[in-house]
Amino acid sequence: MIRFHNVSKIYNKSGKALNKINLHIKPGEFVSIVGQSGTGKTTLVKTMIGEEQVDEGKIIVGGWDITDINQREIPVLRRQIGVIFQDFKLLHKKTLFENVAFAMQVCGGRPGKIKKIVPHVMKIVGLEKKIKNYPQEVSGGEQQRAAIARALIHRPKILLADEPTGNLDSLNANEIIDLLLRINKFGTTVILVTHNREIVNNLKRRVITIDDGTIISDQAIGKYIL
Repeated sequence: MIRFHNVSKIYNKSGKALNKINLHIKPGEFVSIVGQSGTGKTTLVKTMIGEEQVDEGKIIVGGWDITDINQREIPVLRRQIGVIFQDFKLLHKKTLFENVAFAMQVCGGRPGKIKKIVPHVMKIVGLEKKIKNYPQEVSGGEQQRAAIARALIHRPKILLADEPTGNLDSLNANEIIDLLLRINKFGTTVILVTHNREIVNNLKRRVITIDDGTIISDQAIGKYIL
């Protein structure tokens, strides 16, 4: 599903944000990527979604070499990789339904198809009764659920969750993780980038630890070791 071959990213002469990363994530895996701030997690995410290009090595996503991906191809890649962020990135003047629908509209989705698919995805994330609410009218956990629905709208093969629980209390955080696990059971590959030690340890799934731009640990059933 995802392969990094000797990937390095150099931001300045003082060092490498990524240093010869070799990584293979298989279809259907649930993988946590952990590490302290400034160790390379964010850079790894950005190279995976085509936001940053690498200086050395090769990145393969779903059999597609995205190492030198151009701007025109990035929207196609983003349909394969749904991305969830810590700060939700919802449009506050649109309802939750409209926020999710907007992800289809910008890709030329037909109104009939949008009307059919959006309610289905909203039901998956448990927001079928909140579709007319605006982001400021629902809880942080519900806003993150809407963001997950938006990320799922193109039925991506990969769901990349970058600190999805960072702004949530423990109850809402656990509910979001439970939702990610359910999505993973559907066959979607889930990559969770997090600082949350408790969540990682409770998952008992694969854990990749990054330090100083290098993978220092890759455990099949791992724990947060930093």
